[in-house]
Amino acid sequence: MLKKYSFGFDFLGLSLFVLVMIPNFIWFAVPAPNDILRTDSLTPIIDVIGSISQVIFIAAMCMLVKKDVEKIRFSKLIIAALIMVVLYFTGWILYYCDFVNSAVIILLTIPPCTAFILYTVDRKNFIAVIPGVIFTICHIIYGAVNFI
Repeated sequence: MLKKYSFGFDFLGLSLFVLVMIPNFIWFAVPAPNDILRTDSLTPIIDVIGSISQVIFIAAMCMLVKKDVEKIRFSKLIIAALIMVVLYFTGWILYYCDFVNSAVIILLTIPPCTAFILYTVDRKNFIAVIPGVIFTICHIIYGAVNFI
């Protein structure tokens, strides 16, 4: 299976990651009015597993390239990934407008993970999908237990 992959650089994968991280960088610098996200986590073990799988996932998404994959195009999966990014940004806008509820937490949790997974499936990078799914599960548990 590994013979179908090569080490390379997926610029668009890195671009997607940076795009999704922009609201997080803003949040680190400028706290929201009712910033419930700045609390101690009730799920430290899940958080560690999630962080490790996130690093592995992003590294695999950006540095493993499937040899027989087509050039990037606006496929249904890529369009769906972009819609997920828009939903995620909408969640951050609502969060900063002091709309803090379960729906907003879901917008901050599920769409970014879904965008990454949709992108890796489109790129046929199934090695990256595995840690991506683990990260997604941990991210959902973290959001649900700590904020919903």
